[in-house]
Amino acid sequence: MKQICVIGVGYVGIVTGACFADLGNKVVALDVNEKRVENLKKGIMPIYEPGLDELVKRNVKAGRLSFTTDYAEAVNGSEFAFIAVGTPSGVKGEADLQYVAAAAKSIAENMTEPLIIINKSTVPIGTGDWVADIVRRSQPKPIDFAVVSCPEFLREGSAIGDFMQPHRTVIGSFDRDAASKVAQLHLPLRAPIVITDLRTAEMIKYASNAFLATKISFINEIADICEALGADVKEVAAGMGYDARIGRHFLDAGLGWGGSCFPKDVLALAYMAEEAGLEPRILNTVMDVNYERRKTAVSITAEMIGGSLSGKTIGLLGLAFKPNTDDMRDAPSIDIANELNVAGASVRGYDPVAMEVARGILPAVQMYTDPYEMAQGCDALMVVTEWNEFKQLDLDKIKGLLNTPVIYDGRNIYDPARMKDMGFKYRAIGR
Repeated sequence: MKQICVIGVGYVGIVTGACFADLGNKVVALDVNEKRVENLKKGIMPIYEPGLDELVKRNVKAGRLSFTTDYAEAVNGSEFAFIAVGTPSGVKGEADLQYVAAAAKSIAENMTEPLIIINKSTVPIGTGDWVADIVRRSQPKPIDFAVVSCPEFLREGSAIGDFMQPHRTVIGSFDRDAASKVAQLHLPLRAPIVITDLRTAEMIKYASNAFLATKISFINEIADICEALGADVKEVAAGMGYDARIGRHFLDAGLGWGGSCFPKDVLALAYMAEEAGLEPRILNTVMDVNYERRKTAVSITAEMIGGSLSGKTIGLLGLAFKPNTDDMRDAPSIDIANELNVAGASVRGYDPVAMEVARGILPAVQMYTDPYEMAQGCDALMVVTEWNEFKQLDLDKIKGLLNTPVIYDGRNIYDPARMKDMGFKYRAIGR
């Protein structure tokens, strides 16, 4: 049994800690947020993620997973220390590394034996060297350590499955022995292991997210062309996806990407390129295309109800940036709701799990606990998040509740021909 400490019990940290514990390791998860740690000790999760509640409770009960705010308790006896803290965007788009620095310093001050420090957070290229320097300068006395980059590739809503069945594990270090030990830790996952130097591993993470974001912005631009020329983007994406060089994933036209990773990672990569004297033209365009989707959705909805949103009531079906999560970070619903408010509309919202989080972010949006209650008296509905629940709504009932039968489908979850036959004024994306 290996002993592991995980610094940070946010989205990445809690999933990483719980999954490593489930693989039979002893894991001590640390966070400086005392309330969050106390809640975890009571079985209250900091995030919504399918399967996480049961996974954490099972491993706590088995004695393999524990939580603390004490660095000495977390670090002492551990062979591996994962840094899984937040790296939010700074003023210029750069990654804010203050939490990484604080974690590295605290690890150094409390370690009493050799340790492998693993950057799990998404960090700029060169951070591994920087972390090593912080640890070296912060140690009360010299103790051997190694810094390894092992970026995460977890998708919110399917994070546990992504951890347990990864496409690959990327490990970067200049210390081959440390890299080998981290590889051994991941062997039970039975996935390809890519071992590189530190900076290459850090770049793999950014390049991967930027490429996936590019696929989404690309298919959204194709959707606009399809709509103008009379093609169906869903069929186009399906036809493209059969080509193994392209692949089917991330070719769903819609309102664009949001969440905790793509927005800040594409922005940070563009910032790093500019700092290196380069012009990241593709990355900048990818971001521009993505954020334009939100304004376009509001403009089309206004057009569908007569051109003006002033005095109208618009209902948003879905608030989280994607289904199976309560994450509201950079969710399209935020920009859409704000655009609607500025145009003079009253905005209502419903989401199966994200409303508690959304209330603090969208105070001007009236929240409902039932989609039918929300639809009552609305002048239009906008599908913002593709929750499965919305695919099974009683559309005849919805039509009877709306002031006007208008639906803007920002996620292409309904069939245009059926919606037309039912008497809806309906618009999808690229169809």
